Amino acid sequence: MKKSVKALGMVMTAILITMVAIIPAPISTHAQPNNIEAKSAILVDAETGQILYEKEADLALPPASMTKMMTEYLVLEAIENGDISWDTTTTISDYAYWLSSDNAFSGIGLRQNKEYTVEELYTAMAVNSDNATTVALAELVAGSEGEFVKMMNQKAQEMGLPEAEFVNSTGLGNSDLGEYYPEGTSADADNYLSARSAALLAYHLINDYPQALDYSSITEAKLDKESFTNWNWMLPGMPGQLAPFGYEGLDGMKTGWTDEAGYCFTGTAERNNRRLISVVMRTDSEEARFEETRKLLDYGFNQTKTAELYPADYQKKDESTLKVNKGKEQSVDIATDEAIRGVVPSGEEKPYEIEFTLDKSKLNEDGELTAPLKKGEAVGTAQIKYTGEELFGYITEHIGKDANVQLVTQDAVEKANWFTLTFRAIGDFFSDVFGGIADWFKGLF
Repeated sequence: MKKSVKALGMVMTAILITMVAIIPAPISTHAQPNNIEAKSAILVDAETGQILYEKEADLALPPASMTKMMTEYLVLEAIENGDISWDTTTTISDYAYWLSSDNAFSGIGLRQNKEYTVEELYTAMAVNSDNATTVALAELVAGSEGEFVKMMNQKAQEMGLPEAEFVNSTGLGNSDLGEYYPEGTSADADNYLSARSAALLAYHLINDYPQALDYSSITEAKLDKESFTNWNWMLPGMPGQLAPFGYEGLDGMKTGWTDEAGYCFTGTAERNNRRLISVVMRTDSEEARFEETRKLLDYGFNQTKTAELYPADYQKKDESTLKVNKGKEQSVDIATDEAIRGVVPSGEEKPYEIEFTLDKSKLNEDGELTAPLKKGEAVGTAQIKYTGEELFGYITEHIGKDANVQLVTQDAVEKANWFTLTFRAIGDFFSDVFGGIADWFKGLF
């Protein structure tokens, strides 16, 4: 009987182990997408610059017409600097006319016996990805496309775009341009961007010139009585059979396609005052670049949020005061001057630590501040450190440093007068003497 009971118990245990083994493990509600079908991709929070997802994001690839984001930036910069205005007019060169007459280059048939405004040309570039109007703008801003390319690469360096290389303003391969390829470049050269650099370029464009979104969000436009539809099918309100691709809050930025680049897309959307930037490169079809973008944006909006992690005037325990030399008060409180915000994946309450770093140039050799001090005087920085597993840091080190806030004094501290300093020194002297005597007596016993 005992043997049979033991045998039955062993059978039941085996069945239980088998049942447990086949029960699927719990799936994280904020697991990152693992099925992005693109050669390279990235997703970035536009407020903080934090990376939410990346896949081979540093791989330099031809970006096709996503190149035009840099052209847009430089045109908007020229407008801001007063070099040109939206109403400035220009004519169409032989090069731009040649591009415009070829349907293979997104041409809409520009005229050479007419002057076009900057706004007309910019709209055609942003909405129709028109190559001829892009060249016309480059020539207007810099005198020639060759000189404009120099400006593009200089700006890329200023922005810190990794792996960026520009050889023309449009994103076509130079081999497509025949005799018109820009001076200073080679006949077979191509533009190169990584997904990271494309996202960073979009980040600068959106933050420095938000009016770019007013144009990238236009669904349909017209030039010379020729109508054209935005190649960005994810814009809400797209006409006809493109409407199902629409994505709530999406208002930019730039599509791209060449044989070499495949189908690319830099997208951006804003929901509930939060903006995300996504990039997919070398997808398999027009539809795929939008489908993969949707996956990225859905993950970002549904599985992460941006929150205030530490409020302004935050004081860290055991690091809330600093000693003050030669002051009426011998210490002063320090705290953050601004709130610190960051991205929090779903299910993670507060996966951050805060670190205070003091400015050593403000401290004497004893680690003290020296009076007089003003209220709100900067004495260091506070920065957050992510301790979870879902994020990938900042899109650049520079943006990460910009996320730091100042540590500032909470009160003013006047310099103590001679009388106070003298008696304080006398008190310190006798304190040291009596402390030494006490230590001597301790040594005796």
